[in-house]
Amino acid sequence: MRFLLQKRAEFYHKRHWYLPNAVYNRIILTEVENTVEEREIEKLLHAVKDGTTSIEDAILELKKAPFEDMGFARPDIHRGLRQGTAEVIYGQGKTPEQIFLIAGKLLEKGQKSVLITRMSVEAANYFEENKKSIRFTYDGMSRIGIAGEQIDEVKRTGKIVIATGGTSDMAVAEEAAKTAELFGNHVVRLYDVGVAGLHRLLNKQCMDEIMSAKVIIAIAGMEGALASVVGGLADCPVIAVPTSVGYGASFGGLSALLSMLNSCASGVSVVNIDNGFGAGYLASMINRG
Repeated sequence: MRFLLQKRAEFYHKRHWYLPNAVYNRIILTEVENTVEEREIEKLLHAVKDGTTSIEDAILELKKAPFEDMGFARPDIHRGLRQGTAEVIYGQGKTPEQIFLIAGKLLEKGQKSVLITRMSVEAANYFEENKKSIRFTYDGMSRIGIAGEQIDEVKRTGKIVIATGGTSDMAVAEEAAKTAELFGNHVVRLYDVGVAGLHRLLNKQCMDEIMSAKVIIAIAGMEGALASVVGGLADCPVIAVPTSVGYGASFGGLSALLSMLNSCASGVSVVNIDNGFGAGYLASMINRG
């Protein structure tokens, strides 16, 4: 075992020469911890088999399983088991190599798909150049990268309607849409149906989609009135997403945020400015709940 751990540390040293020595020591310790963890899981499974531990108690113990310490990041390997949805990588602020290594670690540990939000073109190109056998796609509009299993075009459930005030809101909308689609939801897009031309929203096709939705994501900048209008028409939860689209007094989306928070329509909840991912994630929980 000591020989294998030494070789493992040498491999990390050659590949990640820029990391401090403390990180390499932590890598060796992590390998030991993982081995201990496997023994504990094996012991737990034997206990279930013998009838000394219930299945429910075993699941509870597995939900407490540790994260993976990579030195610069600690991916939550068992988040999918605890929360029903696996770890997602927020790409902004991370280097291309960090994103690649974190995604690779999650896939190595059994995660089927890795969603990467706010991913730069530079990071996507780096991933594409180094991916080897990993399946990877990147969408420039939403800045979403997906590693591993891709969006299933067939197996989708329910209906999430995503409506935007204008075409300028599409980047945020697509972040929400691709997030929801990767999590197995059927998504309908209604783009550029804002209050400046309310008749576009009130036509039969759009109204049919709104009235048959299980949850609606209303995305708008400027004064953010779309969320209140949709909230007054729909009989399902509405998730409002303010965007930073607008002129000076919109204050980078603050105006739309305050308007949505003060909506007089019942059943409207609000996420942060430009947070398409948060809206798509929450809509998925409602749609599949």
